[in-house]
Amino acid sequence: MQDNHLTRSSVLPENEFVCTEELKQAGHKLAGTISVGYSEFLTFENELCELNYKNRQSARKKIMQHAQIGFRSLRRTCDAATSIYEALEKNSFRVDRFGICLDWSMGYPKEFRKGKPRGTGLILETEDEFVKLANAAPVAPHFGDFVIGMPAAIENTKAALQAGSTSIGNLGQYFTFELPGWTDDIQTTEASIIAISLASAQKVPVLIHSNIDDGFASRFTDLASALGSVLLEQYIVDELLGGKVSHCYGHTFSQPLSRFAFQKALKSMTNTPGTMIYGNTTAFSDNDAANYAVLAAYLNVDIQAQMLRPSGHAINPVPITEAQRIPTVEEIINAQIFCGKLVEKSSDYCEIINSHPTDDLSNRLIEGANRFKRNVLEGLCDIGIDISDALELMLSLRRIGAKTLEEKFGPGEPDGKAPNRHKPIEPSPVLKEISDLAKKACAGISSDEFNTLSNSNLKIVTATTDVHEYGKRLLEEILKFIGLEVIDGGVSVDAKSLTKFARQADAIFLSTYNGIALDFLEQLNSELENQQHKIPIFIGGKLNKVLFTSNSDLPVDISNDLVKNGAIVCYKVEDFYSPLAQIARERCPEQNTDQQSV
Repeated sequence: MQDNHLTRSSVLPENEFVCTEELKQAGHKLAGTISVGYSEFLTFENELCELNYKNRQSARKKIMQHAQIGFRSLRRTCDAATSIYEALEKNSFRVDRFGICLDWSMGYPKEFRKGKPRGTGLILETEDEFVKLANAAPVAPHFGDFVIGMPAAIENTKAALQAGSTSIGNLGQYFTFELPGWTDDIQTTEASIIAISLASAQKVPVLIHSNIDDGFASRFTDLASALGSVLLEQYIVDELLGGKVSHCYGHTFSQPLSRFAFQKALKSMTNTPGTMIYGNTTAFSDNDAANYAVLAAYLNVDIQAQMLRPSGHAINPVPITEAQRIPTVEEIINAQIFCGKLVEKSSDYCEIINSHPTDDLSNRLIEGANRFKRNVLEGLCDIGIDISDALELMLSLRRIGAKTLEEKFGPGEPDGKAPNRHKPIEPSPVLKEISDLAKKACAGISSDEFNTLSNSNLKIVTATTDVHEYGKRLLEEILKFIGLEVIDGGVSVDAKSLTKFARQADAIFLSTYNGIALDFLEQLNSELENQQHKIPIFIGGKLNKVLFTSNSDLPVDISNDLVKNGAIVCYKVEDFYSPLAQIARERCPEQNTDQQSV
């Protein structure tokens, strides 16, 4: 929903909902039979939960490390966890926590999962598999994605708790992620509230993890709004549902000052330790040497931030191959050792850092975040939303969406020329990063292609197969620079919905992520064929898939299969210039003749 005129009936047209108190009680009742199970990590550290461990390490100013493991095979994932832990221990370093990359299809309830397209992540079929994975090494198991915030929130949260995990997410995904073919957002909300209540009623604190870069943060134009979304989630989880929300950020935080200041502001506004600070993955390229510089740059910022003001976040050294493919175990180990050695070598850097600029920005972010939270809650209350009711508030925020929330309630001064109608207190680094990449990409278009396209009147529908919309936004920036009309086909769109937009367009530009490209293209072709509509389909992103015949369970490139199914494959954004210009010439041959005569 992106309607700028908000009323209760436009946001919540339903007459009534299940009572939130009943949902909370359902979660509390489940806690009578579901509890935090045995954990190698908690036993090894002699702790009751990860929150206590984080507080202990923060008090010692001990910087924690987080590793992400992303294999389809359970056996391979368990072996990787053991190998990474042992390799770091051998080198006198410690990996404190593992992030488990569950496949996004795990977000569907198990009875609806059959026949759904799969990505490249791990699929756990039984609770015993959760337990086996979580205890592959004495490292904190972090079930960060596709648990809370998904339709399958209850069953996955139960399994994660019984496996000994006390850090479960990802609440941020609730506000932005839509599973293809799943339209029941009320059921998703109810399941998430029950799951949060189940976790909150445990005898030990359980962190309700939220990655704000998977939520509203990456869609806001103002970092103060992003920080304000943290306060809104804190209000929902801590005040309304009695839990402990814990935040992650970092994917899109490419500027050192704002990355440093955001950590300081976040620490000032929360009492719960953070989960992890993710790597600045959007800055990675296909150049390994350059990626090491990116890795060192963001890690140094995170190390010094934790040294100066420990927030409990583990830092995350992302392997330099992340932008190209799923990293190997050896590459994960190398990144972790690199990080451990960097911590050793830069522990006294904070003595030469002038923190005044950071303090100033942090204070401005805090002031703006509080204003944004207040604006949102007062604004929703004014249109009749019960902001003391977690279900109504969560559902309203999800349906209204980031763009309209910032347009209506942004903390900066009103400015009709700004992207979301407010002058940012601190512009989101995502905006500048996308703008810089777009300018660089536009420099690669020839004058002939530019003139052909800019005079073509082509209409392009842009869409993504999943929640990752960075590529989509980059494409839209370039297309608008060229002068083409862009039709927003949506994020996490399903094939049937996309065909409706295709009727209005001359080409589809599809941005995709791990594992789903081929299945989605086949579904899209089928829907277009049913409607007897032909349209060029451009595809870019992570063009891979785990084949059912694979012995390695690792994804392979499926670009040739996409081409065989009629797609125009783009390995980089500049690859669309020539084929789209050719389409323009074929559509308007008289225009091409006029240009040649000139």
